[in-house]
Amino acid sequence: MADSTTQSITIDAEPERIMAVIADFPAYPEWANAVRTAEVVDPGAGERAAEVRFGLDAGVFKDTYTLAYDWAQDGLSVRWHLTKGQVQKAQQGSYVLEPAGAGTKVTYSLSVELTIPMIGMLRRKAEKIIIDTALRELKRRVEG
Repeated sequence: MADSTTQSITIDAEPERIMAVIADFPAYPEWANAVRTAEVVDPGAGERAAEVRFGLDAGVFKDTYTLAYDWAQDGLSVRWHLTKGQVQKAQQGSYVLEPAGAGTKVTYSLSVELTIPMIGMLRRKAEKIIIDTALRELKRRVEG
């Protein structure tokens, strides 16, 4: 997998509250604009989903894909990877939360490979747009 794109934002909330929003997959269509559907297909052994199927419509980019999740024991990070996709052939990502004063620094890393060839510079730009949008929407959801 190619290098990932990473970006951070500070959210005015406790890490537990932020992670609860990240883990509430059925609610994603309410606040993540490009997510049309989010269905937990494997609830996992704990209280967090192990596998989720998404329906995505971001204008020219539409996909149905499934991600497998690995939740950190300390509740401060989650990592995922693609298990099935139509347009994507690989995806790896993570959220890492760090207490920062009265808020929490949220760092999102993402690497996506599509089934169609894409110049690395364009792929990184697309990842940056996805991350920037996701972080702003997460901040709005948690703080709103």
